[in-house]
Amino acid sequence: MEIISSAFDFAQIMSSGLALSLLRALVIVVIGYVLARIASLAMQRVFKEAANRHHALLFERGAYYLVVGLFVFAAMVELGFNPGVLLGAAGILTIAIGFASQTSMSNLISGLFLIGEQPFGIGDLIQVGDTIGEVLSIDLLSIKLRKFDNTYVRIPNETLLKAEVSTFTKFPIRRIDLQIGVAYKEDIAKVREVLQETANKNPLCLEEPQPLFIFRGFGDSAIDLQFSVWVRREEYLTLLNNIQMEIKVAFEKYGIEIPFPHRTLYTGSVTEPFPVTLVPDYIKGAE
Repeated sequence: MEIISSAFDFAQIMSSGLALSLLRALVIVVIGYVLARIASLAMQRVFKEAANRHHALLFERGAYYLVVGLFVFAAMVELGFNPGVLLGAAGILTIAIGFASQTSMSNLISGLFLIGEQPFGIGDLIQVGDTIGEVLSIDLLSIKLRKFDNTYVRIPNETLLKAEVSTFTKFPIRRIDLQIGVAYKEDIAKVREVLQETANKNPLCLEEPQPLFIFRGFGDSAIDLQFSVWVRREEYLTLLNNIQMEIKVAFEKYGIEIPFPHRTLYTGSVTEPFPVTLVPDYIKGAE
């Protein structure tokens, strides 16, 4: 009976010690979570003015996960786990995960390159392949975009590193290139003058850099021209729509013809001319 009583007392001591360890581990995890939130908020305030939104977000998440990881490790040590064994197991687990998820590791490494290179930031308008959208988030594995039709797109970082990425909001001004065709009978100097006058009247067109006029060549049905104007990036779409309508109105005012394609049928030097018959209007109405 004494042996049974001693064993029961030992079990009670062990159970009470284990419960106490579990309680202490739980307290450590809760404290770690609270401190992680405080550290994240502190990073947000520190880097709110000193860094861009992308860097601030990275520092916030880094501080949060670092503090949580340290306190979870301390809680496991409190429960009796050997720190050396934990570190060894973490290393083996990392290697196993790396072999099992090579695509994720590729995206992770690509994300680190993107973070270091900084080709764009949160809020920028970019194009990846045929996809155009506003950058909502830049993470270690992917970026998130919002397209113009308000759809959500996730693009892996590996795709971004391999593809051509255009950033439309990197610089404060942009250039609009208008491809224009005029009839061969038109005076090119007059056309240039009308285009310049149209740009000068539009308040969205910047005076510096000055509008650009390029004679691109002789097309099949028209003289091909390029007229380029500069605009602040916030007003790009507004000017793109307005300037084209204003050019059409100006061409009509000054009688400048915008031609359509013409085709000449030719079947050989000895072919007789094709007969052409004019049909009176009253016959057309009868039909």
